[in-house]
Amino acid sequence: MTGVLIVIVALLVIVVLLIAWVMATYNGLVAKRNQVRNAWAQIDVQLRRRHDLIPNLVNAVKGYMEHERNVLQSVTNARTRAMAAGDNVAQRSEAEGELTRSLRSLFAVAEAYPALRASENVQSLQEELASTENRVAFARQHYNDAVMSYNTARGQLPGALIAGPMGFREADSWEIDAANAAARDVPQVDLSGATG
Repeated sequence: MTGVLIVIVALLVIVVLLIAWVMATYNGLVAKRNQVRNAWAQIDVQLRRRHDLIPNLVNAVKGYMEHERNVLQSVTNARTRAMAAGDNVAQRSEAEGELTRSLRSLFAVAEAYPALRASENVQSLQEELASTENRVAFARQHYNDAVMSYNTARGQLPGALIAGPMGFREADSWEIDAANAAARDVPQVDLSGATG
């Protein structure tokens, strides 16, 4: 009877340890998934700030750039597409890359207008947009770091044994493909009057 009791206690200890292991692994994956979600939310906050600045910038330069309506319309359309891209990382990345390229075009054209270079309002908006672009880059890096940590925990043992059956899907990094490589650079513009 003592031998049976020892076996039962040993089995109970094994079951308790197994349950504790599953719970710890599951909770670790949940924490990492929540870090990914939080990092995505931070990107979203910065992109919304960027989207909110663009109409002010377009309105500030509109009066000076009467003959450049197509550039202004391109920025407006790209902003609309970026705002509508949703939470799909690949679609959002592509739409934001398009917005960055259209802003770059706007700034390139704006440099030809001396009155714009002298406008304090435009310069202020330029500084805010550059600051926001830096924040977006930081948030994107933080997001990609969280995705890497989550995907690593999900793919390595013991996480790999729990992730699939418990519904932990792989998270997508914010990547810039070759077609959108220009989006790697923060739009830079100098409207201070210097010519180059």
